Amino acid sequence: MPERAIETGGGGMRGNGGPGGGPLKRIGLAEVYNPSMTPTLRPGDRLVIKYGSGVRPGAVVVLRHPFQHDLLIVKRAVERRPGGWWVVGDNPHVRNDSREFGAVPDDLVVARAWVRLRPRGGGQRSFRDAVRWVLSAVRPLVALRARSGSSPLSRRLRAR
Repeated sequence: MPERAIETGGGGMRGNGGPGGGPLKRIGLAEVYNPSMTPTLRPGDRLVIKYGSGVRPGAVVVLRHPFQHDLLIVKRAVERRPGGWWVVGDNPHVRNDSREFGAVPDDLVVARAWVRLRPRGGGQRSFRDAVRWVLSAVRPLVALRARSGSSPLSRRLRAR
C-alpha cells in the first residue's frame, strides 16, 4: 500500500487558500499515513509544508505519485538526476519510491516539509510522559547533508 499524504491547510484538497498568493497561503499541512519514512516520520504525524520551496538533496518533500497523480506521497530527495529528483523513503523495507518508479520530474514536486508535528498518544497519562511528548512533538525537518560521494544511509552504516 503506497504512502500518502492529505493536504489539510493551504493546499488544494481541503481547506482554503492554495499554493499561490501571499506568504501564508504558501504554507499548509500534510498528514502521513504509511510507514515509508519511518523512523523520521510515523503514520499520524503532520507536516508543515511550504509550497514552491526549493528542493535540495536530503530534504523531505511532498510530491505527486508519478503513476497516480491524485496520490500525494512523502519522500526524501536524495539527488538530482536526468529527468528529475531521485526520492526514497527512510524505511528501507518499503520500496514505493524511485527504486520502483525512477526519477520524479520537477513539476510533480508539490512542497517541501519544514516541521514535523507528532500527535499526542493516548498512553501518556503521567506528567513526565506529557513533558516528554511536548519536547519531542515539534521537530524541524532539516535536509541531511551527505559528505561528497556518500549517501546518508552509507554514513549511518559506517557510524560506530
